[in-house]
Amino acid sequence: MTTTRKKILEACCRKIRWEDLDPEPIRKLIGLALEEDLTGSGLVAKPELKGDRSSALLDSVQHIQTTLRAREPLCLSGLPLTYEILNCFDERLDFKKSAEDGEWIPPGKPIATISGPCQSVLTIERTLLNFLQRLSGIATTTRRFTDRLGDSRTRLLDTRKTTPGYRYLEKYSVACGGGWNHRMGLFDRVMLKDNHLAAFGNDLRAATRQATRLSRQENPGLLIEMEVDRLDQIDAALEGEVDIILLDNFTLPDLQKAQALIGDQAVTEISGNVSLDTIADYRAIGCDFISTGALVHKSVWVDIGLDWDCAL
Repeated sequence: MTTTRKKILEACCRKIRWEDLDPEPIRKLIGLALEEDLTGSGLVAKPELKGDRSSALLDSVQHIQTTLRAREPLCLSGLPLTYEILNCFDERLDFKKSAEDGEWIPPGKPIATISGPCQSVLTIERTLLNFLQRLSGIATTTRRFTDRLGDSRTRLLDTRKTTPGYRYLEKYSVACGGGWNHRMGLFDRVMLKDNHLAAFGNDLRAATRQATRLSRQENPGLLIEMEVDRLDQIDAALEGEVDIILLDNFTLPDLQKAQALIGDQAVTEISGNVSLDTIADYRAIGCDFISTGALVHKSVWVDIGLDWDCAL
């Protein structure tokens, strides 16, 4: 492997850690979630009564201990978010974890305990579970995809097909499940798709050369990726000296031909029609990456419960 190719591969993707996330947007999401529950935020007609009218019936001085528990096999993600949720709502709530993000949790295993004022614990329950179940669902789906890839050298990538406002939480969950993160936004890579190239003219080769030349002038240091959906487009990508060629919706035989044509001249990424049923078919192709939005948009929330332990 050449030094240049190795550097491109290293620059293509990363694994987001919790420490990489800006807490301020996360706190805004938590605030929006709490306002939906407690004040009817989002509705034109606001409720006359606000707050948790069910928990308000309980003794305000009563304290309890509860346990977050997996009710099905899952890959955990979002546990540090629990600290933020509890702190945003009631600093008297105490949290003790017994698992870590990225850990595979069997049914029945405790994840953490939450204790404090009964009213606050029960008010925060649904908001907390909504975040944990959603994010752990993405991590669990990703783990199943990576398990199908096995020991293949091909890395699994996420995409920009994320829920608005939740992108980096969802990408973090992909990393928890063993996937890799790339294309954080429109700002960190030049992505030449058919419509971009069409704007440069009808001659694909000339358009690609012009687009890459302009990009290297305007965006020195940024990787350039080009999407192709036919074998006859690959020569234009290679002539334009793009860094990454995305092979979109190729059949298996055409993927093999494409990989043979490209060799080590560019990094290769498979995309399109990637599912749990098909991903194992791509293991032996030899491409560098497989990307799929299914890690997020095909994920299913997992079942996590908050069980009452005792009154304190």
